Amino acid sequence: MTGDPLRLLVFTDLDGTLLDHETYDYAPALPMLARLRDRGAVVVLASSKTGAEIAEWQDRLGLSDCPAIVENGAALYDGTFDDRDYRRIRAVLATLDAPFRGFGDMDAAGVAAVTGLSPEAAGKARTRAHSEPGLWLGTEAQLDGFLSALGEQGIHARRGGRFLTLSFGGTKAAQMQALIDRLAPEVTVALGDAPNDAEMLARADYGIVVRNDHGPGLPPLPGEETGRILRTRAEGPAGWGEGMTALLARPELAGAADG
Repeated sequence: MTGDPLRLLVFTDLDGTLLDHETYDYAPALPMLARLRDRGAVVVLASSKTGAEIAEWQDRLGLSDCPAIVENGAALYDGTFDDRDYRRIRAVLATLDAPFRGFGDMDAAGVAAVTGLSPEAAGKARTRAHSEPGLWLGTEAQLDGFLSALGEQGIHARRGGRFLTLSFGGTKAAQMQALIDRLAPEVTVALGDAPNDAEMLARADYGIVVRNDHGPGLPPLPGEETGRILRTRAEGPAGWGEGMTALLARPELAGAADG
């Protein structure tokens, strides 16, 4: 990034959006990523992945000089590692003795078994700084008491699939706004493929819904009727490139990625 005014700031979900849902291929998006990089745009990965995981993808995608939103919005990642939040969460859990089995209670093989990740990837998923995913093994009644006790310590819980993820708050959209305030771009774009991307899409100047045939996808969103939000025909990285190409071809955005 340079000291020049930032023209275009792009926020993108990773799995199923920039990466293929099944193969994690990203090759179809590389030409557009190169175009954006060459013209000074900033591309921010927004994911549930940890800093250790996201750094690897930033390197592969040529985005190592860009910030990222990690651990499902719990924090911004800038290449540094500070796990004070995580250690506070683990300390609170130790006092509760609840039937919650977090990633910190498992070794890499255990995390691999419950997530389907490879042992190497599971090791990176365990290297957490701001949140603790885990499995709830108790009753719903016990869960109510657990959530209440966590709340007294400022810890929030969010369900996602099989996992209950604990953090001190923060969302993708909130971290997105923090970056917008910091970088003051002329234009913002967000791309996503799932319901948990809706708030991020709504906050950007323009949104791109990448086709998703592997999950619930996104219902019709405010802004589609005016063209502020568009949908792609292709899935994954092909859809990512398709959507960005279509958006940047609009007259009002003709110079956004060509400065």
